Amino acid sequence: MSDESLKEEILINVTPSEVRAALLENGVLQEVFIERAARRGLISNIYNGKVSRVLPGMQAAFIDIGLDRTAFLHASDIAHDGDREDAPEEELPDIRKLVREGDQLLVQVAKDPLGNKGARLTTFITLPSRHLVLLPRSVSVGISARIELDEERDRLRSMVEGLLSDFGLECGAIVRTVAEGTERDALEADLKYLIKLWGVIQQRCSNHGVKQMVNEDLSLPLRVLRDLVTVDVETILVDSKDDFEAMHEFAATFLPGVESRLELYQRRRPIFDLHGIEDEIRKALDRSIPLKSGGYLIFDQTEAMTTIDVNTGAYVGHRNLEETIYRTNLEAAMSIARQLRLRNLGGIIIIDFIDMEEVSHRENVLAVLEQALASDHARHQITPVSPLGLVEMTRKRTRESLQHILCEDCPSCEGRGFVLTAETVCFEIFREIIRQARQFEFDEALVLAHQDVIELLLDEQATSLAVLGEQTGKSIRLQTESLYLQDQFDVVLI
Repeated sequence: MSDESLKEEILINVTPSEVRAALLENGVLQEVFIERAARRGLISNIYNGKVSRVLPGMQAAFIDIGLDRTAFLHASDIAHDGDREDAPEEELPDIRKLVREGDQLLVQVAKDPLGNKGARLTTFITLPSRHLVLLPRSVSVGISARIELDEERDRLRSMVEGLLSDFGLECGAIVRTVAEGTERDALEADLKYLIKLWGVIQQRCSNHGVKQMVNEDLSLPLRVLRDLVTVDVETILVDSKDDFEAMHEFAATFLPGVESRLELYQRRRPIFDLHGIEDEIRKALDRSIPLKSGGYLIFDQTEAMTTIDVNTGAYVGHRNLEETIYRTNLEAAMSIARQLRLRNLGGIIIIDFIDMEEVSHRENVLAVLEQALASDHARHQITPVSPLGLVEMTRKRTRESLQHILCEDCPSCEGRGFVLTAETVCFEIFREIIRQARQFEFDEALVLAHQDVIELLLDEQATSLAVLGEQTGKSIRLQTESLYLQDQFDVVLI
């Protein structure tokens, strides 16, 4: 059930080359989503792929879907007769019986390319709407685990099973969390839409050639409406009139009642300056995070896993050492849960809490961590404290972390650290020019920056720069500063 004290707000910032969405709970930033026009995510996109190579030893195949790198498909992600998506490894048939080189497959991206790895694919197609997720290659009906009341789960399952039967469909569905309390008419409308969409996809698949996309997921603003808006969300602010109108039309069509919560943000102050969102994003790139008590957290993100170390720092407490450690760990658990969502850390995560002697203290810290992660949209699993005093957990990783999106390895330290990418600096320059144009009168803005940033502004971002000049009515001049680091810049008003 919804937490009555929880008040959520969504802010959407749109610039010519980048869209960002921020989810806040009680005024505190919890999650950030970034979509760049030149590098949109692939998750949920559906492709007509071709099997380029089968690897029996790995029970996997590489699929060519028209990208630079072939994508990865494991045998457990291939639908077949009598199949279970969660079948144990030893029960899976030999992948050579499922696919052969040259086969044509309808596949969906389950994970974006990460680092040197290609996209992860599945043939278990899922088509999401507001309340339902249609499973064309399954026959089961699932209910979101966040819907806790047995009576409500039974009611929803019965309705959905009845609708699938009425439509004569031999497929399955998942009832999403926002469907709690929803009546049959809303579920039926969603199902009709999904059936029509599946028919369009099948038609495109037969008409399109191989290695082509046959269905693209919604843009970030519309995905936010579909996936993030719950009864707890009071306001959705968007600073682009075009996107506001598109979102309003989408909400009026598919999400009745949500359009009243949409607002066009027209104030002079940049939308992400509200609640200090820009500062919070920058802090989320720091290795060290301070705690209010004086303690601090250290985040180390590697290819294999993320480790988090909890330290007492300057906090000495007012009682004994055990009480000091316990209080620090409780605060750390709350902060870690938020940082996992904000940084979008996934995969294996190891948390080194400060050693606690009392069993009740260890149990309470784990309970606080679990409770703080209750509203996390990513699936996670937490294990008890290990014999070494470590907490091991996993968090589903589908898209790149915030650090991987915004940063790149620093050439000055041979990859041991990171700096903002030239592309990110360009967008920061755009936002700074907009900020200055709204606050001061001037004729020309002189941008001083690193050579790589200036070259990008003159090349790939030239169109965006021209659009920005037209929007602000200001002349923009560029100048290379050889002594500047890549993430350094200045905007001088003339």
